[in-house]
Parts: sequence; structure tokens; C-alpha cells
Amino acid sequence: MDTTTRMPALYIGHGAPPLLDDPIWSGQLAAWAGELPRPKAILIVSAHWESAPLSLSAQGVELVYDFGGFAPRYYQMRYDTPDATALARRVASLMPDTEPVHQHTSRGLDHGAWVPLKLMYPGADIPVLQMSMPTHDPQRLMAIGERLRPLRDEGVLIIGSGFLTHGLPFLTEWKIDAAVPGWSADFDAWAADALSRGDIDTLAAYRSKAPGMPYAHPTVEHYSPLFVTLGAATTPDEPGVQVVDGFWMGLSKRSLQVA
Repeated sequence: MDTTTRMPALYIGHGAPPLLDDPIWSGQLAAWAGELPRPKAILIVSAHWESAPLSLSAQGVELVYDFGGFAPRYYQMRYDTPDATALARRVASLMPDTEPVHQHTSRGLDHGAWVPLKLMYPGADIPVLQMSMPTHDPQRLMAIGERLRPLRDEGVLIIGSGFLTHGLPFLTEWKIDAAVPGWSADFDAWAADALSRGDIDTLAAYRSKAPGMPYAHPTVEHYSPLFVTLGAATTPDEPGVQVVDGFWMGLSKRSLQVA
């Protein structure tokens, strides 16, 4: 008898490597993971891998240290997880002919994946597969998420990893408790309201409807993973649970769980 527990899908903020040293946010992510059923595997889509065609990470390769200017110890960190080849095959089988899948041979997990997962699942004992974002079109990303939805019944935790606001060029204080810029607060409040209503159309029209644009997202890769998560929801227009809120260096760390 199959006793696999259906997993939710998440959209999380991931922050830079210093997130690992922030007791508040790291504690929130760890506590969140502790309240979830234990996944059999994790499929994560990070803001830091934009690649078409849709691509899957390699197994048994080094992490991607895709950041600069931080303490040397961050470049020595490891997150060696079990082989996820079976999940890669399953993901490829779920995609239509119009969404070809490329199996990358050398790319490991980037910091949008391994930084939050080190906090959520520090034992590194769950297979992890990273999937690229082949587009920023909300409808196409929703369709990809919908294709992935059956994985949730197989014990796979689907995670979109980004940052609800990410206007790095417009930050003036580089400290965790920095004052929140108006554009970040306004976009966060707008998104919180739309998420609370399950208003997919509004969320997808962020370029024209969201206050704080384009400052909140001068480039949109940290917002886009949200649509993979929403597409993977059982009923995308049903409001999810906004598990984490607040700000980090003035950026919104609002995060969502959908059933």
C-alpha cells in the first residue's frame, strides 16, 4: 500500500549566502520545513538559472558559487545530496513535445537552491534536482508548473526560489535591518493582497499593474519562479498560505505555500 504523503508547493525568498547567518530568517525557513511532511525528493527552480530549453541539473558535481564579494567560507560550503537521476527522468517524461528538456552534464545547484535548502534540510539527505527557467512568461511557467503537479502525489516538494522584491541597484543601506524603500513596501503589499485573493491575472500583469515597478524588479528573474509554484497548485486561484513575511535589507522575503 502506497503511503506517500502529498506534498505542497512553495515559493520562497532565498537571499544571499549571509542568509545562513541571519538567526531570524534562517529560523523561519527551518521551522517551515519542520512543519512539512518529509519529501522523498525536491525539485527546485531558482532565479539564478535562466536557460532555454528547459534544463535539469547534473548529479554528483560541484555547487555553483554564483556570487561575489562575500567571506571565503561561503565558497567552501558543500551540499552533497543523494542522486536524483530518477526524478530527472520523471520530470522529462511529464513535459510535452513543445517543452523539450535538456539534461545538463556539469551544472550543479546554485545559491538560490543550496542556500535555503541548507537551512531547511541541513542533513543533505534528500535527492535534489534543479530545473532552469526557460522563459519569464507567466502563462508558460504556469503551464510548466501544471505539468509538474503530479510529482506532488509522489512525495516531491516543488520549490520556486526567488525574492518577492529584488531592486538591488536601488538599495542604499546594505544591512539586514535596513529601512524598507517605498517601492519595496508598495510591491509587497500589492502582491500580498493579490496572493490572498488567488488573483493570478493580477499577479501575472505585474509589469503594468504593480506599484513600485520597475524598481522592485529591474529584472524579473526573482519574481518569475512564483508562477511555477502557482501552476503546481491543485487549484491555482485558491489563496495559498503566506508563511513568511517581513523584509531583509529592505527587500520583501514574503513566501508562499500552496496546496
